Parts: sequence; structure tokens; C-alpha cells
Amino acid sequence: MNVSSTSDIEITLWRTWALTVTHEACEYTEQKFNAEKTGGDPVIPSPNLDTDLVMACDRLVDQLIKAYKNPIQMPIDIARYSKLISPKDTGHNEEREEKLLQRCPPGHEGTKLVEIPTTILDVSGAIIAWYLPDALTDATQKEIWTASDLLAPMLEESVKVDGNWRTNQRWFKPSSEDDVLTPGCINVSLVWFQQGHENQLDPQVSASLKGALSEKILKAIARPAAIATAALRVMHPEQYWAGLRAFGSLGEKAQSKELPKMSETLQYWASMFNSLSVISNRQTPNHRDHLSIPECFNILTSVGNYSNARMSMPSLQLEFSGRGSDCLGHGI
Repeated sequence: MNVSSTSDIEITLWRTWALTVTHEACEYTEQKFNAEKTGGDPVIPSPNLDTDLVMACDRLVDQLIKAYKNPIQMPIDIARYSKLISPKDTGHNEEREEKLLQRCPPGHEGTKLVEIPTTILDVSGAIIAWYLPDALTDATQKEIWTASDLLAPMLEESVKVDGNWRTNQRWFKPSSEDDVLTPGCINVSLVWFQQGHENQLDPQVSASLKGALSEKILKAIARPAAIATAALRVMHPEQYWAGLRAFGSLGEKAQSKELPKMSETLQYWASMFNSLSVISNRQTPNHRDHLSIPECFNILTSVGNYSNARMSMPSLQLEFSGRGSDCLGHGI
């Protein structure tokens, strides 16, 4: 399957890949978003998209449009801010964070709570965050729950008595009879450089995808992965096309270098991101992820039976209300 970006760069995807369905879902989502934004003609989805996926894309577009029409512009210069921070600025040092806040003030006093679909713009007008509450359909949420059940043994093993905050048991809520989710934090990755190995030239799939259930896990997360990628297509199209080119190249390298497990996994991988973090029943301290590129977006989705969670961005003095079916795209 050949696809072309707006820069007319041709990208080859195998027709058997789950990523081809994701790409068609993204095409539909972007076209529908643009049509509703400009009052254009109705968009007809591809016959290759099943009803649940089309409905999920429609729900996503509804929230994207609402967020686009509800911008909050802030006086912060995100390009300047990204140059001020260093790998030492983990987000844990309150004194350092206060100094950064003074140098790049968000323009309002105290913490502001955001509860409706919103885009956050910096001083230049660039969108630095999209907040999409209730963006996930019931069917998508159920699939995330199913995938979490399949990952339960690995999630349980990930929690440690000591270690860093990402897997330290003090940040996790223990399971109870009323709570069917297993606490834990793992990475599911198609391209993972193995730590402690001499040969770092050829990445491998993560350990979480090397077991007997890997195909089931990837099929379970296919639609949620497609929805997160469709959100990225609208929020950051340049990043989307860069990811698509990377996966086209990865498929060729997996064949030429005879990496059978990666070639097999590529058949079922449905996300434009090369790595997914699965976080279950964890309170997360304020932090800054230096493995992310400032100019690129991460997509965070949440699922659960709750209505009072908070996603905090201290550098902007913003909190986003969490209702268990949300999507947040952010680049800071």
C-alpha cells in the first residue's frame, strides 16, 4: 500500500499490517475534522473500517472540534521554556520549578481547573496541548480493559518494593474485590534497545511482546491505538507523517536484516508510536520526561470508573479534570 504525505513523500506499508487500517481511520478523522471545521461536505468512511471504529472516530472528531473552538492562549513562550530546562530538571525539585515558573509565568494566579474540551496555546499561537474529555466510546474503553487483563501478570511483576517512582509500590493503589485492575507499569514496544547488551545496532520488540499472548495483546489494543493515532493526525500532522515514514523503513529493515519477531509483530502493531506505556492504578508525582522531544506530542488516554481525577501541569498552573474516558495530547 502506497500513501503520500502533504510533502509528496511516498511511503510503502504492507496491506496486511494493522497500521494500514489505522492510516485509513486517520484519513477519515482528519477529513471529517476539516469538513466540520470549515462547513464542508459530509465525509464517507472507508469500507475497510468497521462500525465500532467509525463511531470511535466520530466521537473523537466531536471532541476535537469542541476543543479547537475553545482555545486558551497563555503568555508563555514554549520554545524559550524548552531551552531553559535541562535533563537535571526532573520536575521533582520544587525550588527549581518555582524559579522556572517565575521566568516563564503562565499569566494567571493560582491553579486553573479545565473541565471542558480545550486547546492550550502559547504566546505565538501554537497549540501546545489538547484536552478531550469523554473522547473514548464505551467499546474502546472495554477493549482497553480487555488488554489490561491480558497484561495483568506482567503488570503485577512490575511493581517493586524499592526503585524509582515509576514502579515503586508506594505510588500504586492495591487491588481490592471491587477493583479488577492489577496495579503496575510496563512498556509495550515494537522497537526496544536492550539494556546491558553489547550489540545495540538492531532493536528488538520489548519483553512484554515476546510471550505467547503477544498477538492477542496487540489485537486487543488495535482500536484504542488507532484512535490515539487519529488524534495525533489532527493534533500534529508532521509527527504523524514522520512516524509513518519510520514504520515503512522499519518494515524494510526487518526483512533485510532477517528480524522475524519484529516482522511478525509489525503485522499487528496499530499505533504510530513505537512504544506504549501501560499504567494501572498509580498516582503519578509531578515529573518531566526528558526522553520526549519538546516539539512532539505524547497522547495520554485514561479509562476507569471515576470522576474526580486530576491531570496536573504545574508549569502552566493548569489542572485537567479526569473522568475515565479522556484523551490528552501534549508536547510539554
